[in-house]
Amino acid sequence: MTAGAHARTVPYLFVAPAVALMVVILLVPVAIAVLLSFTDYSLGNADFSFVGIDNYEDIFSRRTYGKMIASSLLYAGVVVPASIGLGAALLISSLRFAQDFYKAVFFLPTMAALLAMAIVWEFMLNPTIGSINALLSAGCGSPFWHGLLTGAFLGIDPATTWYGNACATGFPLWLGDRAYALWTLCFIGVWQAFGFNMVLYLAGLTAIPRELYHAAEMDGASSAWDRFRLVTWPLLGPTTVFVVTITTIRSFQVFDSVEALTAGGPSKSTYVMMYAIYEKAIRQNLIGIGAAITVVFLIFVMVVTLIQRHYVEKRVHYS
Repeated sequence: MTAGAHARTVPYLFVAPAVALMVVILLVPVAIAVLLSFTDYSLGNADFSFVGIDNYEDIFSRRTYGKMIASSLLYAGVVVPASIGLGAALLISSLRFAQDFYKAVFFLPTMAALLAMAIVWEFMLNPTIGSINALLSAGCGSPFWHGLLTGAFLGIDPATTWYGNACATGFPLWLGDRAYALWTLCFIGVWQAFGFNMVLYLAGLTAIPRELYHAAEMDGASSAWDRFRLVTWPLLGPTTVFVVTITTIRSFQVFDSVEALTAGGPSKSTYVMMYAIYEKAIRQNLIGIGAAITVVFLIFVMVVTLIQRHYVEKRVHYS
């Protein structure tokens, strides 16, 4: 081998192990999932047949899978914007004292295992012995809190408000009522993701040079809003792209809280995509339809991520 050929070959030899690992760990499982999605394969059954696109027709024609896609979209659509955490990061970074305390408080849900915390949430949301309904019921007997929460002090009729009606008829079954179950899981998802995103924004705020704020003031950016609009927000662009992308992917991957609290119910109102994959492929041993849902899930996440990067990242400047 000549010296020139050797020099051209060495870089490929260095990247070959990484490429081989990527193929074995990422691409081969995806290829197998795609192949299985066109079959009726089940574990332990040596005989299977190719069913074409029947599994995909089921996903896009049956009402259950329609609820699955709608629930996943609603969950991501609520959790992603509500858990951004930029406002909390700005408030904490402006504090003179107790910054570490507030960081620990907000970051605590991220450190806790969600499956373990789901047990605590199930206890708190219990309609009989739970503390949340007990706390809300206690407010019904207090003229101050009842007037505040119903808006009666503004002249609003309490009977027309959610809280006033709940005081009269009873508070909902947060996890047992299909009108509230998915929203309750969204609240838990926000509770868990908020602290992690806030810490990312705190790191982004720390990396902004102070000299830029002084330069902005000299150029006439005297108000806090001007400094945020002209300096803080543009320099937080890379952090925002990362936070939105990661939070969106994690929202579509929600599983722990669904499995622990609702098992997809009631009436499939919390039947999200990851839980559907688990139920079909693991519980019911329908590997073919489970693989088809997995492929749809991968395509879905990829398309959403590419759209986000297209519309968000082109406004971002990396230093």
